[in-house]
Amino acid sequence: MTDDRRSAGAPTLEDVARAAGVSRATVSRVINGVRNVDPAIQEVVRQAVSVTGYAPNRAARSLVTRRADAVALVVSGAGVEAEAEAGVGAEAAAGSGAGGGSRATAGGGGSFTAQVFADPFFGRVVTGVVDYLRPRGMHPVLMFAETSRARDEVVAYLRQGSADGALVVSTHAEDPLPGLLTEAGLAAVLFARPARPVPISYVDLAHQDGARLAAEHLLARGCRRLATISGPLDVPAGRARLTGFRDTLARHGHAYIPVAEGRFTQESGEVAMERLLVEHPDLDGVFAANDLMATGACHVLREHGRRVPEDVAVVGFDDSSAALACRPPLTTVRQPVEAMAAEMARLLLDRPPGPSSPATSVIFEPELVVRASA
Repeated sequence: MTDDRRSAGAPTLEDVARAAGVSRATVSRVINGVRNVDPAIQEVVRQAVSVTGYAPNRAARSLVTRRADAVALVVSGAGVEAEAEAGVGAEAAAGSGAGGGSRATAGGGGSFTAQVFADPFFGRVVTGVVDYLRPRGMHPVLMFAETSRARDEVVAYLRQGSADGALVVSTHAEDPLPGLLTEAGLAAVLFARPARPVPISYVDLAHQDGARLAAEHLLARGCRRLATISGPLDVPAGRARLTGFRDTLARHGHAYIPVAEGRFTQESGEVAMERLLVEHPDLDGVFAANDLMATGACHVLREHGRRVPEDVAVVGFDDSSAALACRPPLTTVRQPVEAMAAEMARLLLDRPPGPSSPATSVIFEPELVVRASA
């Protein structure tokens, strides 16, 4: 922008319209997110906004659109103390607990926020949300709700209209926040099916189908003495992955499958694998309900002189960064976390106005990713 234009004042809608060769009304519709504008025209207007340096007055825009142009991204739990007692951190419930992902570290290993930021799953959620919101001129506001006071603050923030709704990653099966949001009539979408019946929209994965893929792959490799390291059985994803694995094997004549319950952490995977080897030393195939536990299982198998996959084949779940870091790299069931997070944002923004909007669910399909461990 030239010095002459700076002196003339801040760029206006009219300046953008002239630069784009469209009407002022068209520019207004694009900037306000009206969806019936041709995508090519939207791009021309966005380029004109960039060239002119136009910056919308968000306060004035909010008065007209009744939108804050911000979304609360809430990482919620039932309290750090409860999670530490259960031996599970942010990873255990939000990921494989509430939605099924490799997450954080074991409970008791630092503050709630430190556990969340140490968790690769959370980074994948943020990436999906930001990639969806940014082209729409919107931004996430990160909030934590691990105590009753913090949950009250989230509800108050949303009631004040400071955000257009909440995207909730819940890290504990007993998390009360989804219920509080629905009782208050606030717009929210949850990552993963809630552990308790709550009329809230959510995205999730077909966990049983993913476990079926793992079972069929191990059988196809010739494994016959199979076992599984399950996730926590007090959360839906943990139960669903165990059910899918067991049911598939039952259809192939395997009436009994040894199970050691883990907490979606690498350490719990190591403990579970040690137990399975003691009780079933001849096993030749293991399905771990997430990649962190599968990584722990591989570590223990190596310590006991078992080759992976020659002696024991191992399959994980999530296709997280842990799957590639593992040695050997894990065969795993992919959960498209980034796409699921983006879908959360879409559901929230496309939600019809009003507290009576019906809850909606979107279920994603898993995919088997074959690498060296099985």
